[in-house]
Amino acid sequence: MSSQVIPAKPENLAAVPKGKTKERSKKSNTSFIRVLRGQVRFLPIHFFLFLGGLIMVFPFVYQILMSLSTNAEIQSVPPTFIPEQLRWSNYAEVFTRLPFLSQFWTSVLITTLRTVAQLILCSMAGYAFARMGFRGRSLLFGLLLAILMVPGQSYLIGQYQLVRDMGLLETPWGIVLPGFFSAFGAFLMRQSFMGVPPALEEAARLDGCNPWQTFWKVMFPVVRPGLFAVMITTVLWSWNDLLWPLIVTTREENMPLSVGIATLAGQHSSEYALMMAASVMAMAPIFLIFFTMQKRVIEGLAASGLKG
Repeated sequence: MSSQVIPAKPENLAAVPKGKTKERSKKSNTSFIRVLRGQVRFLPIHFFLFLGGLIMVFPFVYQILMSLSTNAEIQSVPPTFIPEQLRWSNYAEVFTRLPFLSQFWTSVLITTLRTVAQLILCSMAGYAFARMGFRGRSLLFGLLLAILMVPGQSYLIGQYQLVRDMGLLETPWGIVLPGFFSAFGAFLMRQSFMGVPPALEEAARLDGCNPWQTFWKVMFPVVRPGLFAVMITTVLWSWNDLLWPLIVTTREENMPLSVGIATLAGQHSSEYALMMAASVMAMAPIFLIFFTMQKRVIEGLAASGLKG
């Protein structure tokens, strides 16, 4: 018997008219062209943003390249951007020229104490100016803002005399004490507390909370973005502070990193390569803190600046 193979017919296969396929292709082409035109419109903006990003990143890249160069290459005319040989020994030499680890931990201690003190004191002052009604509140807040207009150099002599009379020269406490409170931090926290709905505070009072419990257990956790903003600004200011630690410390083992790196610049010659290498290592913790908390810091600054 001869077997005949019958091809199977496809089931549920609807024939698509040629006119409809052409219409679909035309619609897809027009939508693609619209998207492309929309992207082309933003090309100049993207170009200027990219150019601005390069301008901002260039100093950091150049600093890293200088830390791997020699002083002759850094001071050469025209300048040498890429060293002939990468001198990783500059980083090791920093530890022989400076008590780097001692100065690093001094900077960490100073920054930590200042940050914790400002978070507590500035938040308390901000809460008082924003939520507590008392006589002379507007006058005191105006005086607080007036402090921001006075340059810090104008009261350095008075600060030095107070720290000297307290016997805190050459100590971390002598560096930290004048930075326990900040008018800017109090202003920033006031703006944060002004943005909290009053109903939250009223509910806490109805539950039997006294003013301290209302502040610490209810209001303080709510203004977390503002706290992050105060924290990062205080960390940056304290870590980079140079003038005041330079006045109250003269021994290398008692200096923070900002002052220790500045001592590498001599009167007749300066070790630029070592200064750049030490600066790169000193910047690493700040970069780490900023990149890990970047979103919260931006939210805190935006909320404190727009509300209230």
